[in-house]
Amino acid sequence: MNSPGPTAGGTPEKTLLRLILREFGARPDMRLFRNNVGVAEYPDGSRVAYGLCPGSADLIGWRTVEITPAMVGSRFARLLAVEIKAPPGRLTEAQRSFLDAVERAGGIAVLARSPENVGEALRC
Repeated sequence: MNSPGPTAGGTPEKTLLRLILREFGARPDMRLFRNNVGVAEYPDGSRVAYGLCPGSADLIGWRTVEITPAMVGSRFARLLAVEIKAPPGRLTEAQRSFLDAVERAGGIAVLARSPENVGEALRC
């Protein structure tokens, strides 16, 4: 898949994010939310941090998974973290650490340069 250009609806990363949300956001077994991270500075000089945490992924959500036969009928939500990077974008150390922590905890961590990367991680 060719990388979408800035004229295709914003920066390449914003365009890629929209494509991923369009393709995977309607699935009944998962939910994704946009996670903007930063600091807002107000005219009075006060500052408020927003977002999950520094380095957290662009998209945060879950994928519902059926538990094994020992727990028949039970379901749980497996954390899903998708970091969007258009080529040649690189992960920051904080982003890499966040994705690694998600994987170590049993979640699904994806570095997405295309919607196909998400599909592969979900084994769709």
